[in-house]
Amino acid sequence: MSTVAFVLGGGGALGASQVGMLQALLAADITPDLVVGTSIGAVNGAFVAADPTAKGVAGLELLWQHVFASGQMDESRTRRAARFARHRTHVMSPSLIPDLVREHLEVERIEDLTVPFQCVAAQIETAASRWFTEGPVAPAVAASCAVPGLFAPVEVEGGHHYDGGLVHSIPVGRAIALGATEIHVLQVGRVEQPLQVPTGPLAVAEVAFEIARRHRFVEEVEQVPDGIELHVLPSGSGPIPTSAILGQSRREDPRERMRRAFTASSAYLAGRR
Repeated sequence: MSTVAFVLGGGGALGASQVGMLQALLAADITPDLVVGTSIGAVNGAFVAADPTAKGVAGLELLWQHVFASGQMDESRTRRAARFARHRTHVMSPSLIPDLVREHLEVERIEDLTVPFQCVAAQIETAASRWFTEGPVAPAVAASCAVPGLFAPVEVEGGHHYDGGLVHSIPVGRAIALGATEIHVLQVGRVEQPLQVPTGPLAVAEVAFEIARRHRFVEEVEQVPDGIELHVLPSGSGPIPTSAILGQSRREDPRERMRRAFTASSAYLAGRR
């Protein structure tokens, strides 16, 4: 009998694509036995682990729409500048992610989620991965989402944490280690785009960043053991700026990204039958 894992990678505001992928998976009667997430994938993953049904994902879709419509991710430059001047390490409110989770997720502790769930952050003191497998959901997810420079490090149990994408951008290997035999990767579109040799200074930084972010996923995919099904769901998106992060303003309606991901992933899943 298969153990089905949903692996949700990072990608900030681009994570709306994962909602469309979740809708496609559930419409195809594919539900998770395990959910593993990084960064924005930890947010989406926690919600689907709490309620792995079409109703639960519909609620997640409404949450995305609410967050973008309310402007919570789009603070004024003045407010961000003031916060940076005061703290010198971040521009976004540290309470943003944990407050969203506490307000909208009906489960307080990881071990009480309907489906087993884990998320990862990068612990500063140890320079290593920190996997959250139990305890309060909100600080664990906030730690996994703490993009350096955007959010302050998140303290949990005496350790300070930055974004999980620094150590596991799409943690396929973790799902395999936990016994998954059928893995569905929910990514945001970046890994679909081949990198090009840079021709300018900005491109140099972007390509270097993307290699650092992507290399572990590439290696883990190449080393997937025989007998394990691996499905990287398509996002249906076009070119994506490497600099797109959680704080990117409302330049695109998240519903359009969800729609494209749902259409592309539905077609992919139908082709498996």
